[in-house]
Amino acid sequence: MSQATDHALAPMVRTLNVRNDLSSADVAAVLSLPFTRRKFEPGHYLVWDGDRPQYTCLLLGGYAIRHKEAGDGGRQIVSIHMMGDIVDLQNSLLGTADHNVQMLTAGEVALIPVENMRELAFEHPSVGMAMWYETLVEGSIFREWILNIGRRDARTRIAHLLCEFVVRYEAAGLGGSGSYELPITQEQLADAVALTTVHVNRTLMKLEEERLRRREVRKGVTGSERTEIVSGLAEGERVVLSPADSLREGQRARGAPASASSASAASAKR
Repeated sequence: MSQATDHALAPMVRTLNVRNDLSSADVAAVLSLPFTRRKFEPGHYLVWDGDRPQYTCLLLGGYAIRHKEAGDGGRQIVSIHMMGDIVDLQNSLLGTADHNVQMLTAGEVALIPVENMRELAFEHPSVGMAMWYETLVEGSIFREWILNIGRRDARTRIAHLLCEFVVRYEAAGLGGSGSYELPITQEQLADAVALTTVHVNRTLMKLEEERLRRREVRKGVTGSERTEIVSGLAEGERVVLSPADSLREGQRARGAPASASSASAASAKR
């Protein structure tokens, strides 16, 4: 394994290099940044709203959240971060933080002085461009979150957030199987999707129910357009029509309403 891969700031290099081709000199400059490694417990604040941050935080392990609080004490989580994320890159240029950064789980952070981050960006334009690009990607995700809590129903809000993490895990090189562990409570999830904890609980239960189950059915009269299902389906149950070969039992899917007596003949499957 190379020295660059072993280095504590290697996750930062990987993050900046995902969409930008950094030179060896750029990589060396990133790895030469001064930093302090610190371990923090869940709930620890890395940045307080209104602070003048002295460090940029690179998440080396665990999870962190960024959030704002309303006047009545209500909290809105605006992003969730994982290993390799440069959690508050914008604080390298902004003098005052406009939100809180808090550990969601126990984890380790590399604290990099903001003045060194500024010098790196200006002395190595490719690195500066990569930092800029990273903030633009974050901005795109923020806009999606605004749409999520502003115009989507509860089921879609939660499903979108969970699917987003699959994509981010794969992009970060943390997994590629379509599954992951997100250590978040239902209360915290509620703060991320602007729902009550009770609503989140009910929605998660419904999502859990929406898994494929193989079931034998008995067909009755079969016509050119419809097939009678004599047994095996109950009123209101949903079925998957024309299933792809890749579908497996236990996989989540959305079906179509099916009556107790019939399903589409053109695509009914035993």
